[in-house]
Amino acid sequence: MKVFLARQPIFDRQQKVYAYELLYRSGFKNNFYDDSDGDHATSTVLTHSFLSIGIDTLTRGKMAFVNFSRNLLVQELITVFPNESMGVEILGDVEPDTEIVTTCEKLKRLGYTLVLDDFVFKPELSPLLELVDIIKVDFVNTEVEERSSIIQRVDSRRIKFLAKKVETQEDFKQAVEMGYSYFQGYFFAEPDIIAGRDVPAYKLNFLQLLQQVNQPNLDCDQLENIVKEEVTLSYKLFRYINSAHFGFPNEIRTIRHALSLIGLCEAKKWLSLIAMSSIGKDKSEELVLSSLFRANLCESLASLAGLEERASELFLMGLFSRLDAFLDQPLSDILSKLPVSEDMKNALLAKQGLLGQVFNLVISYERGDWDQMFLCLSTLKGVEKNLTPLFIETIIQTDRILSIN
Repeated sequence: MKVFLARQPIFDRQQKVYAYELLYRSGFKNNFYDDSDGDHATSTVLTHSFLSIGIDTLTRGKMAFVNFSRNLLVQELITVFPNESMGVEILGDVEPDTEIVTTCEKLKRLGYTLVLDDFVFKPELSPLLELVDIIKVDFVNTEVEERSSIIQRVDSRRIKFLAKKVETQEDFKQAVEMGYSYFQGYFFAEPDIIAGRDVPAYKLNFLQLLQQVNQPNLDCDQLENIVKEEVTLSYKLFRYINSAHFGFPNEIRTIRHALSLIGLCEAKKWLSLIAMSSIGKDKSEELVLSSLFRANLCESLASLAGLEERASELFLMGLFSRLDAFLDQPLSDILSKLPVSEDMKNALLAKQGLLGQVFNLVISYERGDWDQMFLCLSTLKGVEKNLTPLFIETIIQTDRILSIN
């Protein structure tokens, strides 16, 4: 059985990644998603996550939040996995009868983090409130007054509250003010746009670097001069080229030699990544990670989509897809200042064209939007059977690149 999974970051109040929720699916069946046996799907992918892929690969050492139905809870399937890695999400439709409460008491004694999902205050949930560590509140399906009153009615200093489906920066700010500790949703990718807001000087410098290194007629001499003008780039270049990733027998000591070994296309990608990381110093680490993940997956899909000669451009497409969140400005305005092709702009802004189909597929898979993903696969023949292994390999590759840089 093919296994599909997505991971969604959970942030703390400083917008640092606290955990990932792993979203499980059963795979392809008749070209649409069939979740009729959720217990089986969850059990199967849970096994793959820990035993086949590796939980550290998926979560980068953070905690993994996993949805558990009543059946999976009472079977105590979770106890075969390490308690320090797991957040046990008790689904909202699980009735807190004696058997469930007894199971949760045991998991609590064993050191597992217990999370109550889709919480709506009801007196019958009181036994679970004595045990759970985190309560998740759906910000889409609750009114503003209810979001705040839940914290007051639970009235526990021990329990932390997690705002789920936080879609905007305004929702995030509101949740912080109400007393929520953790946040989940796409808010980090939807920046607070302020009309006429200037780009800070240090970010402007690296934006100009992006402009320079992505000029269509850039040659090695120009690239060498760009690196020489910025001391930090020279340092990072030598650290990169002399890393174990390349394994050169002799230390590389000159910029020209290093650039010739990497190659012009790879050097442009590497410098763009450095510029993006520098622009994002005041942003969540997940933003840099997500941008690089998209870049690597877009590039990996190039040959399968018949775009092998444009693989480096697809890398940049994925990398630039979050520039609006990095710079707090509309993506259309930023792209108008960068020397990128029209079809890349159309792909990023409207998901149009073949590049747009690849980008839309990556976004859909990343978010676990399987319906949209199937639509993309219907036009990108030959991708389906390779998508899951590419997704896993991209996670590994992304972590490896970040560790070098």
